[in-house]
Order: sequence, then C-alpha cells, then structure tokens
Amino acid sequence: MGKTIGLTGALETYYVAHACREPAILAELRAETATLGGDAAMQIGPEQGAFMRLIVKLMGARRVIEFGTFTGYSSLSLALAGATRITCADVSKTYTDIARRYWAKAGVADRIDLYLDGGLAVIDRCLAAGEAGTFDLAFIDADKAGYDAYYEGSLKLLRPGGLVLVDNTLWDGDVADPAKQDADTAAIRALNTKLVSDARVEICLVPICDGLTMARKG
Repeated sequence: MGKTIGLTGALETYYVAHACREPAILAELRAETATLGGDAAMQIGPEQGAFMRLIVKLMGARRVIEFGTFTGYSSLSLALAGATRITCADVSKTYTDIARRYWAKAGVADRIDLYLDGGLAVIDRCLAAGEAGTFDLAFIDADKAGYDAYYEGSLKLLRPGGLVLVDNTLWDGDVADPAKQDADTAAIRALNTKLVSDARVEICLVPICDGLTMARKG
C-alpha cells in the first residue's frame, strides 16, 4: 500500500492501544499536564515519545539539545532512553517547574541542564563554549517563528550524522490549507519547503501525532 493510512474511529482506538508501552512516570506526567487546560495540547503524545526513545537507543545518542521543554515529557523520555546530557531551552518557569519535579522523581535531574533565556541564547552559549559539532540529537518544539533559527543552530551544534527532530511539521493540517496564512503556519510551511531541498541533510517527515520531520546531518 503506497499511501499513508488515515487514523479515525475504531482504527484510531486500536492504534492508541497498540502503539507503545508508556512508562508509568510518563503517564503520570501526561495526566498532570492534561489538567492545564488548552496549553496541555503542547505536550507530545505517548507514541511520539516512544518513537523518540527508540531513536535515542538506535543512535546511541548521549548529548541532546531541546528547544521547548514545557512540562518535560520529551526531555524525560530522552533521559529514560539513555541520553546522558540534555540541554533544555525554554522561557516558562511555571511549566518547567513541573518538568524539574518529574526529572527529580525519575532520578535523571543531574543529566539535564535547563535554561530559561530562550533557544537563541542557548545556541550562542553552546557555540561560545566550543560545543559545535558535539551533540547527537536536537529536538525542536518551541515558538514557531524561531524554528528556522533553531534548525540552523542545531546543524552547527550537531556532529556529522547527528539528527534534528522538528515537531509539528503537519500543524494540524494547516500547512496544506492555502487559506491559513497566520505567522505560525507560514513559519512551519517555510521550514518544510526549506528542509525538503536542503542538501545538508537527509529528511523524512513522519506522520506521527502532529508531524515529526527527521533531518540527518551529512
């Protein structure tokens, strides 16, 4: 079968029941995040977390940089998979305080460095510290206007063969709707166009959750 199957109704229910095994602490974090109202939608789904954990294990990824931490589901997933040094960039103390609590509960807090001055500042700090070419994996899931800058910064920080994961690249379908011209949609659409022709990387857009583009640095 050549086309991507749609997940609706009974098939979606079946998929959710069989897609992954979610560690108990991640399920607990997801349940707490669900109480945050509309912002809870910013959290990645459990099947995406499982997919990312497998990537870390398959790559043997140790050094990770994350743009957009929220309540910590993705960073905790990566730490549980074996990443030994995770640099997190965010701007919200309120939400990342939840992340810190769960990192501590899982016993991985000593592996995670959190900065609250935003992704651009973290990129500059890492480069100034001589860390170019030393990271294995980058995960981008922050403000959409900053996606291109985070992508370019990630390429500088990644080793050859390192991987960038860009979240929300299907953006609830809005990227394919010409009527959607808001700034966030335009930013994601522009990066998608750039990625598909960027000779510096090999890419694959995986239709998991809200779309996850994998870009391997050559």
